[in-house]
This record gives sequence, structure tokens and C-alpha cells, in this order.
Amino acid sequence: MDQPILSSEVQDAFLEQIFQQQKQAYLKQPNPSLAERKHWLKQLKTQLLKQQAEIARTISQDFGNRSQDETRLVELLPSIMGINYALKHLKHWMQPSKRHVGLLFQPAQAYVMYQPVGVVGIVVPWNYPLFLAIGPLCQALAAGNRVMLKMSEFTPDFSAYFQKLISEIFPSDLVQVITGDAVIAQKFTTLPFDHLLFTGATSIGKHVMQAAAQNLTPVTLELGGKSPAIIGSQADLVESIQRIAFGKCVNSGQTCVAPDYVFVPETQLERFIEHYQKTVHQFYPEISDNADYTTIINDRQYQRLKQYLDDAKQKGATIVPIYEQQDAQNRSLSHCIVYGVDSSMRLMQEEIFGPILPVITYKKIEDVVDHINLHPRPLALYYFGTQQQEQQYVLTHTHSGGVCLNETLVHVGQDDMPFGGIGSSGIGHYHGYEGFLTFSHAKSVFVRPQLSFMKFIYPPYGTKVQKMIYKWFLR
Repeated sequence: MDQPILSSEVQDAFLEQIFQQQKQAYLKQPNPSLAERKHWLKQLKTQLLKQQAEIARTISQDFGNRSQDETRLVELLPSIMGINYALKHLKHWMQPSKRHVGLLFQPAQAYVMYQPVGVVGIVVPWNYPLFLAIGPLCQALAAGNRVMLKMSEFTPDFSAYFQKLISEIFPSDLVQVITGDAVIAQKFTTLPFDHLLFTGATSIGKHVMQAAAQNLTPVTLELGGKSPAIIGSQADLVESIQRIAFGKCVNSGQTCVAPDYVFVPETQLERFIEHYQKTVHQFYPEISDNADYTTIINDRQYQRLKQYLDDAKQKGATIVPIYEQQDAQNRSLSHCIVYGVDSSMRLMQEEIFGPILPVITYKKIEDVVDHINLHPRPLALYYFGTQQQEQQYVLTHTHSGGVCLNETLVHVGQDDMPFGGIGSSGIGHYHGYEGFLTFSHAKSVFVRPQLSFMKFIYPPYGTKVQKMIYKWFLR
């Protein structure tokens, strides 16, 4: 779907116009009712369910190929589940939270009320363009906000379609989808939003945070990093491989929480390679003309991954391609195992974001933890094994945004758990109740009745009552 090319001045004016419209609409209706918020969410859900086929088709068109089942499983399903969860719990979330008042300040009441922050900006990446738009949109609307979403220029067909879809559900002063290139994205992040959520690369996240700082805009940064998988000393190797392979194969590894590399006991390397190859072949007997096999999003990303492999090979790594065929024209990149890696290789320095799995062997779990802690904190960590002491050692001696024990990816789909990174993998979190809180201002309210004993602490100081207060409370 081709979009008209507008001058930068017109684009800037349009962004500013939409922002001001939403700001004014928020000021006129600063605290939408429960019924209004539920109505917005139900409208969104209804249209997503109606448009499943077109959503999957346009996303597949942008990728070159992505299975419609994969889009339903990893984008539509969690989006609908998130909306359902918000609808079920929103009334409770909106209730003021009663708080304790100390004896010294009685009689009084205290509570926290949750207000919409105002106008929220959401920057959506290309790898999951529906789920990573609907997730934060759902929570921002549940919190009562106005929302502007900037879609990725690397998914032009879906972005244009989603813009049209949202315009048919919501007025522009409530939700507006913005398309356009990186210049538009940069301008978008300079708007004085009341909260800005960005999902994307760590390097770009730094620039987003700098832009937001000019307006003191609070940010939630959902970044990525190199999420490790660990096959523990007593893990079921075959079962662990199936779950790791699934996590790496979904979207051809173009997932921020995909297992980036894996630690394998040194005695198990050959078995790991053998069973990993078998498992991926079971998922995809071939990759040419396979409707289930997701291709790499664009030639730039395809060439980047090829460069990682060339760099690793030149520096002494062994590459085990799982398929003989490569289809550069259609960007079907074979899954690869890479072993004999070291820190000088690009694929061990940067997030891979593709179907390449480096393997590192180890003798002691302490060596694994030391390796992880020497590098930036990852968005996810995956441990496989039933040895409780080893599990707890990994949990308590590493930092990551989230953890799965004996599984990959699925923690992201749990609506009752916060999702977010730490350090280089992100700032803040959202999903479910934590998403509602992220897009709300928790306002403290102290209520004093007509009766008050505060006058006993007013000047002049040194009274008997004040001395009694010191005696009873300064201890």
C-alpha cells in the first residue's frame, strides 16, 4: 500500500497537530469512565477478530513469507488474551488503593488514585508489528489515555493497513497511527508525550531516551540483547533441545527474547548438534517454498546475518548449516549451529536476531554464570534442568529481564507478570496490571476531616505536647 510522500514540514505539522488534538481531548475528558475504557477495548478486540486473515496476509507480505498460523499464535492470540485480561480486571485496577495513616497523623484517611497520564507515544518495531502495537495500546487505553503509535517503515504494507484499521475504530484524537521513515520516527520521539514506550534496538533506545529527556518525558524502553539458554547438568537433553529450537525457530529467530546462544555441557556437544539438527528438520523438512518457514524481513537484515557467519568462519568457528539450500533471492536463510566461538566474533558481540545459534561448552555452572555476568544484562534467560540447587544458583546469581525454567518465550504471554528488561535490555515494564500502572499516575491523596490535632505541633515550639510526641515517636 503506497503512501503519499509529504514534505518534512508537512509531516512535522501533522504530528504536532495530532498531538495537540489529543492533548486537548484529554484535558476535556481527563478521567474516562470504566464503561468508556471497556468500550474502547471491546471495539479493538472485535475488529482484530474480524480482520485476522488480512492482518496475517499483510504481515506475511512484508516479510516475504510468514506462516499465517505463526501470526495467529504469536501475535493475534496474545493480543486478544491481553485485551480479555484487561477487560476482566480493569474495574479492580481502577479502584483507589487505601493506605495506612500513622497514629501521629490521625484522624485522617489516605489513598492512592490512578489517573491517566495523558497522551502516550508508542514506537512499534518490525518483528512483531501487531502484538507490539496492541499490547501497549491495550494497556494505555485501559489506563484512560490518548495514544499515538509510530509504526515501522520496514513493514510498510501492514503499517498502512493498521493505520486504516485503527482509523475505522477510533477517532484521531483518541488513537492515531503514524507511518513514515526514520526521520518521522525521530521527530515523533521529540514530542512532549506524557509517557513514551519504545521497543527496538539498544543503540536506538539510547537516542530515544536522549530525545525524551529534552521534555522530561518518562520512558519505557523494551530493548533486547543476547539472551542465553543453559542446558543444566541434569537436563533432559532431547526435550530441552525441542524447546530451545522452538524458541529460536519462531519468526526465524527475529524475536527480542529468542535464545541468542546456548551453554551445553562439554560432554554433550555432539549429541546436542545431532538432536538440534533433527528437531529443526522435524519442524521444517525443507525451507524452499515452505509456507511455515519465515523469511528474513529484508535484504539489509539478511546480509547482516551472512556477515556474522562469514566473520565467525574467518575467525575459526565451525558452522553447521542445517539445510544445504540457501535462497538469497527470497531471503530464506538456513538455520545454523556455530561452535568454537569467542568474544572477538560479531555474533558474540551483538544481538543475532536470526536463525543462527552459537554453542558454548562448559564444565561448571559457575563458569556459565561468570560468562553471563561479564556481559550486559539480557532481556531473557532460559535454564533447563531439574537440579533445584543449580536452578536457584542461576536465578540468584544472574540478572535478566525475565526467566523461563525449562521453557522459552512463553513468559512474554503471561498477562499477570510484568515484562521488561534491565540495564542494556530495557527500562521499565508493562503487560497486565504493570502496564496499567506504567501508563497511570499514582496520585497520593491525604484526607483530613474537620477535627485535627495538628495545631499541637504549630509554633511556638517547646510545649509539653511536643515533648511528649518526641518521647513517644522518636524511638
